[in-house]
Formats: sequence, C-alpha cells, structure tokens
Amino acid sequence: MANPHLRALLRWRKWAKKDWAIAAVGFTLTVVFALSLISDSRRRVNGSVTNPSFGLSQNDDLVDLTLLRNAKDRGAFCLDGSLPGYHFQKGFGSGSNNWLLHIEGGGWCNTMSSCSQRKMTALGSSKYMDRQIRFSGILSSDPAQNPDFFSWNKVKIRYCDGASLAGHPENEIKKGNKLFFRGQLIWEALIDELLSIGLSEAKEALLSGCSAGGLATLIHCDAFRGLLPKEATVKCLADASFFLDEKDILGNNTMRSFYHDVFQLQSVMRSLHRDCTTAMEPSRCFFPAEIMKRLQTPVFLVQPAYDFWQIQNVLVPEGSDPQGHWKRCRLSISNCDTDQMDILQGFRNSFLKSLSEFRPRREVGQFINSCFTHCQTWMSETWHSASSPKINKKTIAVAVADWFFDREVVKQIDCPYPCNPTCHNMDFTAIY
Repeated sequence: MANPHLRALLRWRKWAKKDWAIAAVGFTLTVVFALSLISDSRRRVNGSVTNPSFGLSQNDDLVDLTLLRNAKDRGAFCLDGSLPGYHFQKGFGSGSNNWLLHIEGGGWCNTMSSCSQRKMTALGSSKYMDRQIRFSGILSSDPAQNPDFFSWNKVKIRYCDGASLAGHPENEIKKGNKLFFRGQLIWEALIDELLSIGLSEAKEALLSGCSAGGLATLIHCDAFRGLLPKEATVKCLADASFFLDEKDILGNNTMRSFYHDVFQLQSVMRSLHRDCTTAMEPSRCFFPAEIMKRLQTPVFLVQPAYDFWQIQNVLVPEGSDPQGHWKRCRLSISNCDTDQMDILQGFRNSFLKSLSEFRPRREVGQFINSCFTHCQTWMSETWHSASSPKINKKTIAVAVADWFFDREVVKQIDCPYPCNPTCHNMDFTAIY
C-alpha cells in the first residue's frame, strides 16, 4: 500500500491545479514537512527520502484533542459546523504558571467552492482531525529539544476556519451547502476556555503560530496581551508568516487579489485595526507589514528569506509560468539558474526592505535565515538540534529565548543563499 503521506501529497498536487491553488498548498504543510524536509546533502540517497519520520522524536508525548466545551453556545464552529479543538499539555515545575500557545498553519480559502473543499479536511472540520498528535519543536517537553519552554503549559490550536481565525458570519449562506465563517468566534471561545483552566494566572506567555497561524498570531497579539495580568510577560512569535504584497513574475498582484477575496468572503475587516482599514483599501490590512505597524506587544519574526511557499504562490504562482521555465526551480532552489536566482535575490531584497521599518524597534526580534523552507519552529530538527539551521552559531530556539527573556536584542539576518550550510532546504523533486 502506498505511503499515506505520499497519497496526501499527490492529492494536493491535483488540487493545486484548480483555481484555489493558494489555499490548497497550505493544506498539507504538515505532511510536506514530515515527509520532505530535506537538506541539500544529508537526506537524499539515489533520489529517495532516507528518513520519513524526520523531525518527529519517538520520545515526544502524544497529546489528546480537546473539543471546545463552550463552542456550541458561542456559535464558534469550524467551516463545516463541527466543534473547534486544541491539544493541551499541562506545565510542570518552574513552568507551571507559564503558557505557550501555537496556532497551526494551513493556508486560506477564498471562494465558496474552495471552502467547501476545505471543510472535507482537518483544516475545515474537527471530524478529520487526528485525535492525538505529537508535540515537538517549540511544543516539546524534552529539555534537550526545547531548553527554555519545555516545562510550560503548552497548547496547539487547531486551525479550521480558513481565514486565520479572523472571519465573521455576515456572508454565510443559510441554505444549501452551508459554510460557517466563525474564525473570530473560535478565537474568543478558545481563549475564554484556556483562561478558565489557568491561562488567566499566567506569569509568562508566548502566543505563536506558523504560516496562516502566524498571521492569526499577529492579528490577535495585542488582544491576547490585554486579556492577561498586567504584570505578566506576554509576547508573540510569528513563524513564516510575513507574507509579501509583491507582484508575481508576470507583474500581477496575485497575493493581493487572493487576500482581497478571503477578506471579502469571510468579512475579516472587523478583526483588523480600524486605523488601517480607514486609511487604505481595507483588504491590504490583512498583510503582516500593515498589522505590525500598529502592534504594541513585542513580537518575534522567524522567517526564511527564500520561503518556498511564497516563491511558489506569491512570486511564481500556478498559471504564471505556462512554459514551465520555473518548474524545477520552484521545486528546489538548487535547480534555479542564474537569471532565476537574480529574481529570487530581488524577492529577498523586497522582504528585507519591508522588515527594515521594524529593525529599530528593540522589542521586535528577528531570525531571518537564507533557507528554502517554510515553518521552522514546530519541529525539533529545525527548532533546536545539533543540525538545526543557525545564524552566528545560534539556533532559532536560542535566539527566541534570548529575546523573550530579554537576554539581548536579537536581530539575526543571514547572508544571501547559498551562504548558510546549516540550512535544511526543501527539495520536492523526488515527489513530483
């Protein structure tokens, strides 16, 4: 029987040819990483994957899924009307009163059709969610993998609304193929439940998220700070979430158009800062650069300068390369020719320029490496291990902890590709 991870990837490849490619790409990030996080030189033997369980420690605890108890009364539903969920692992010892929340990623849906497809997956329905998952990386309870946060109360928030926990029900269709756009209500119900089981007494707290979950982190960061004790240390971390408002290789604003559709479909405006939505075209306030301009809470950005998701969906989206000149480059940065690398370097420069506005702010931490990857905090292999990506000999975990505990100002900006030999660069060529 074929590997179930591979079957999922093949389904994703088929979906990606539809008009909802950007949403579909995000669906299987977890599968992609578990199967395919590939170093240029370490993991390929005769074209095959050498360790299909890469990044998952056998010692990590399995953590049960909890469905929100108050969700039905609050009207907080996943896309299909099922109850949202989370995984909770109680803290111990010195971490008993500290909390780490991590919002999973998984793209967005921008049409009724794509949201209807999405509700048949774990990213739109708790019916399809694993009842147990392993905590690793930033959620690990192993001090060797997670030296500063291992003993904290840890929560993985499942993502099932398709709009970064920011949607509102105004555009729901009451008959026919029912979809629930309740992201904001899910967020509020979830936080209320966590407050009732100890979060309200937190001494230290870190709200984090990956990809679309990192965007949700930025959207809700200040509100999260406002719900916790004034004397608590509260900060936020966004991993692979700084999505750019850049033109693609044909000069089209593909990502801006896509975000506009998500914004309109799920009535996201009410979850965004009014100062922004009244100052410009409102859907542009869904971009992280605009959100961060108004954030008051300290935030840390973990971001690959060559984010494969953004290269494949913002810079070279499906349909922008009908002749297939970019096919091999999109699958592995090592396949890019000189002209393509020049364009990728320009994309990196645009990213760094967008970040430059925040560099003077001491409370904004940055770890920007030169890897062809996406999320890096949720797996031990890239969060903190002997072979993790490093900048100036520091892993992501060490850099984040130095920032969180105010050990030092952290502004780690890597040199351009291919300068960093510690990168785990994704390579999809064996799969496609």
